[in-house]
Amino acid sequence: QIRFSHGDRTWAPSFLIQAIASPVSPSPPSLHRGINKTEMLLSRAQELSPFTLYLSSNPIPPSPNKALNFPMRTALTILRSLAPSHCHRRLLRTLSLLNPSPPLALSFSGRRLSPFPRLSNPAASSAPSSTLVEQLAYEAEGARADENWDFSHNSEAESFDFDASLAPTELKHLNSSPLEVKELEELPEQWRRSKLAWLCKELPAHKPKTLIRVLNAQRKWITKEDATYVAVHCMRIRENETGFRVYKWMMQQHWFRFDFSLATKLADYMGKERKFLKCREIFDDIINQGQVPSESTFHILTVAYLSSPIQGCLEEACSIYNRMIQLGGYKPRLSLHNSLFRALVSKPGGSSKYYLKQAEFIFHNLATSGLEMHKDIYGGLIWLHSYQDTIDKERIASLRAEMQLMEIEESKEVLVSVLRTCSKEGDVEEAERTWLKLLRSDGGLPSQAFVYRMEVYAKVGEPMKSLEIFRGMQEHLGSTNVVSYHKIIEVLSKAQEMELAESLMTEFIDSGLKPLMPSFIDLMDMYFNLGLHDKLESTFIQCLEKCRPNRTIFNIYLDSLVRSGNLDKAEDIFNQMHGNGAIGVNTRSCNAILSGYLSCGEYVKAEKIYDLMCQKKYDIESPLMEKLDYVLSLSRKVVKKPLSLKLTIEQREILVGLLLGGLQIESDEERRNHAICFEFNENFGTHSILKRHVHDQYHEWLTSFSKPGDRSDDIPCQFTTISHSYFGFYADQFWPKGRPVIPKLIHRWLSPRVLAYWYMYGGHRTSSGDILLKLKGSQEGVERIVKTLKAKSLNCKVERKGRVFWIGFLGSNSTWFWKLIEPYILDDLIDLLKAGGQSLDGTSETQDISFDRGSDSDEKASDYSDDDGS
Repeated sequence: QIRFSHGDRTWAPSFLIQAIASPVSPSPPSLHRGINKTEMLLSRAQELSPFTLYLSSNPIPPSPNKALNFPMRTALTILRSLAPSHCHRRLLRTLSLLNPSPPLALSFSGRRLSPFPRLSNPAASSAPSSTLVEQLAYEAEGARADENWDFSHNSEAESFDFDASLAPTELKHLNSSPLEVKELEELPEQWRRSKLAWLCKELPAHKPKTLIRVLNAQRKWITKEDATYVAVHCMRIRENETGFRVYKWMMQQHWFRFDFSLATKLADYMGKERKFLKCREIFDDIINQGQVPSESTFHILTVAYLSSPIQGCLEEACSIYNRMIQLGGYKPRLSLHNSLFRALVSKPGGSSKYYLKQAEFIFHNLATSGLEMHKDIYGGLIWLHSYQDTIDKERIASLRAEMQLMEIEESKEVLVSVLRTCSKEGDVEEAERTWLKLLRSDGGLPSQAFVYRMEVYAKVGEPMKSLEIFRGMQEHLGSTNVVSYHKIIEVLSKAQEMELAESLMTEFIDSGLKPLMPSFIDLMDMYFNLGLHDKLESTFIQCLEKCRPNRTIFNIYLDSLVRSGNLDKAEDIFNQMHGNGAIGVNTRSCNAILSGYLSCGEYVKAEKIYDLMCQKKYDIESPLMEKLDYVLSLSRKVVKKPLSLKLTIEQREILVGLLLGGLQIESDEERRNHAICFEFNENFGTHSILKRHVHDQYHEWLTSFSKPGDRSDDIPCQFTTISHSYFGFYADQFWPKGRPVIPKLIHRWLSPRVLAYWYMYGGHRTSSGDILLKLKGSQEGVERIVKTLKAKSLNCKVERKGRVFWIGFLGSNSTWFWKLIEPYILDDLIDLLKAGGQSLDGTSETQDISFDRGSDSDEKASDYSDDDGS
């Protein structure tokens, strides 16, 4: 197809002009006449009205910013004048082989010419003489997609602000081993040529299961060379998914011999389409064969991981980058160094600080490779050091000295990073010197600079100076933000300046800024330390009215009630925490109430708390343990043995619901011990609440690395249980061969609690109020679940999207489903998940699901993309 649209510039491909002006070999007179005519037409390009010529076989219009701009009349004249000439096709082919990846390769779809040998097209070979338009379209079909270096920049205020030129698009060709495949006409048997042409035509049009059946039917005659031809043909016509399936089918045949060139080419194509799971699968195949992947595969796989927003992809990108240097011995391109470094520091500072060693490794590689060091590499490294818990002042000083030696001016971000280090060290002198530099710099002062300066003076015991800086910030910037209010209230609360802290809290509430919770916690801590329990209680009640409650404020209030001797109210608060799945209890809560019971002589209740702490494996404080030993010796003749781990009925039902929603189980090689891998999406509001409840439910089963500290309220998005044989039943039923299946006895386990946790973990509510449940498994398993739901008077529809099934409760059916599961939904999730409301957690995953066509449709849909691999 040829599409014309207005462009903003007028130029011709320099590659074509250079090639035509300097022919690589003698050519017939007719060719020289065509060349002279072309030169004349191209020389008039600037005089004609600009248009953009798009040449693509894809029905989707190419991106405007990737098109080559041509004058329309010039382009049409070139095509018309050169159309009958076959020698031009040979010239174009020769030039593309000599210079496969110039800065402006001749590709009207914005793609570069593919370097691997072309295979003959059966349809084209039977056609009459090909025109230049057909030739260009044929070449463009095999063009590889440009690497997209436009990684999304985090808009957090505390993320490092990079120069846009740090990660430029690098179009240099990455060398890979050539792939040699016989031309179709070189095959001696006519029947083999016909069958291969038929396979090349039919396979891309079939669904995956049908494709495998078609290939299985060819086993009697097909050879490795034949299958390789089909796979390469699919890559050329951009049916890379089909080529991947053909490759995986080849690996299962008795005649298969590993082909490094084919694996490399396919891995590169899958990586360029951002199918990082499939690219990684082929990458691992190469490693398992005892070979080292090519530089292009390392490069492209790293870029594919960096382009994905899925959790864990950045860590995988770092791993591939490190193996590229340490295993492959390659020297990555400058753009790859810069892009990975930029991704490391594009997250908020609190999460980026863990990537310091990786950032230092990239810096070392840049320095030892003699590559150009961008100024923001220095700034980003200083920024990472400033967020560390222990500041390396010598390293920061050496980096600043190198910047001064290279005559790199310290940017505003670097100066703010230096202020951050001063705030942690209490270095007033350096902070003031940095502040003066900020005042002399162009542009306004960043709000973070005021906050860190407040913290510096708070560190040296001058809270009133911090208040003065806060008021100066209000005058200078005309307003204050949430972070500054949090900091000044924290400073005054720690200094126990009660009246000032209360007045600023009132000012903060009246401003309408949120969140208020951190400041409420600071005030309650101040009241607790001052022994003002009445004020603490009133602040607690005010906090419940204005904020969603969390475990931290409940623990402070519980400690206050125990210390003031109000044990009855403390018991009510503890029971309220224990009964609310979104809040829950932890080691601190149990120790607080246990201390109250032991102090008041409530030994029976103390024993119950002790049993709960033993079950959840909470640590008992040493002073309490001494009293508890005496109490237990009075009531128990035999010392109680440690409780053996065993799932309760509630834990079993929750686990079944989460497994249906997509929870994974990891097993050892002998399948004797199994671990449950809990993973929650930090971008889902439902998951951020559910993860705390699930963490508390399985606390006694979790590894020590999955448990936060007693004073920490931060639950990780990923945590795992210990590897235990007790989970063998669930592994055999739901993950028998490392892949999710639907058990045959699932109809016995679909209780309302199971359905509720399935919905909270793997379900969605649409904008129209319908309820969708996500499920992986076989068609037969889905039918068993649907039959069981209908037996409960729950009518539903099923839509298939690749390997994922979506069970939909539409209209009034969603209301009946909600009434069934509502008693088991967490209180804080009722408004988010209630049927008939507006969706708050809509995802692109569910936007194109429609139940109007019936079930089991669209088997080739995007579930085969790598996004589902999360």
